[in-house]
Amino acid sequence: MNVAAFIAKRIAFNKQQSFSRFIIRLAIVATSISVAAMLLTFAFTNGFQYAIAQKMFSFSGHIRVQQFEASKATIAEEMPMTGNDTVLQVLRAEPEVMTIQPFATKNAIIRGNESIETVLLKGVDQHYDFKQLDPFLQSGRWIQFPDSGYSNEINLSSYTASQLKLHPNDKIVTYFIQPDGSRRARPMKVAGIFKTGIEDYDKLIAIADLRLIQRLNNWNKDEIGGYEIFLKDYHKLDSVSSRIFSQLPDTWNSRTIEEIYPGIFDWLNLQDTSIAITIIIMIIVAILNLITCLIILLLERTRMIGLLKAVGSSNGSIQKIFLYHGAVITISGMLFGNIAALLLCWLQQRYGFITLPEDAYFISKAVVKLAWWHIALIDTGTFVICFLVLMIPTIIIRNIQPARAIAFR
Repeated sequence: MNVAAFIAKRIAFNKQQSFSRFIIRLAIVATSISVAAMLLTFAFTNGFQYAIAQKMFSFSGHIRVQQFEASKATIAEEMPMTGNDTVLQVLRAEPEVMTIQPFATKNAIIRGNESIETVLLKGVDQHYDFKQLDPFLQSGRWIQFPDSGYSNEINLSSYTASQLKLHPNDKIVTYFIQPDGSRRARPMKVAGIFKTGIEDYDKLIAIADLRLIQRLNNWNKDEIGGYEIFLKDYHKLDSVSSRIFSQLPDTWNSRTIEEIYPGIFDWLNLQDTSIAITIIIMIIVAILNLITCLIILLLERTRMIGLLKAVGSSNGSIQKIFLYHGAVITISGMLFGNIAALLLCWLQQRYGFITLPEDAYFISKAVVKLAWWHIALIDTGTFVICFLVLMIPTIIIRNIQPARAIAFR
């Protein structure tokens, strides 16, 4: 029979009202709050990073292959390049590549009912996968492509449409400034309005037919601005881009979307610091709570410790009683903390009751994303750290004298 475990269980689950019972319950609640806070920090921060990254990827792809331009830091009008079968074979041979889509961009000025706005017109072809953009469509539809010629339809962001007082099916005139300084006008129709919530996109991008840009730039039918590449696993961005770049012709370049928009992704990566700080603070709180609880229990059970020593119990066996006690508190706290955190995550995922100002955070509702290894990491780390730290207060047991302890009031 494990005497230490038996005594710890009797103390922990004693149904009589006592100060130690209150302290144990208080310690369990505090540990539960600490564990729940750590799990929720993981869930909401990872969800936030994932949601923003997926918006960026959905609208721009994971990797862009374009003509090499040493001074090009962000998206703008591209140098034309001829669609290359050799390059396409390289891209299709990469096992991580899921979709390859040609595109081109051109600066334009749109005249609306009351004002004008400057946009970067992104041209896509009839094979473009608009399904990944469906969550962003607020009204109307995506542009449609005729069998011949080019489409005169355009998709505007909600910001641009609001500035120009436009709605789906409204007629607009779009002006394009040519390299020689001349101006070309095209009448167009607003097919639909989208909103990503990302300022860099909503204040700049509009979507139109790739063939329109080819016509305006006097390009051949096989000339494009570049390829947008979508991967099966976005975590492999850098390695896939490096492999693609090493196989491209000398005049071609491969860049990840993180390289094109470094500011946004650097900001997202800073959220990892928030996770680390929160976890450290919560672990410290849990440790201090357990140490305080154990010291109080040691002081309350001083006479018991003296009696156990008097009948021959070793310091080690008495220490085990309180270590078991600490383990019961820690495990109970982790259990209730896990239940509370998972319940809150489920409620947020289902009902989305926690909202955010989209102008500041790019999303209107907090997103949760919690993997099983997050739970395992936090629970295992909390238990191991707390158990090791609990060795400190039990050292007091070695200095307790049986005669004085028995007479302790």
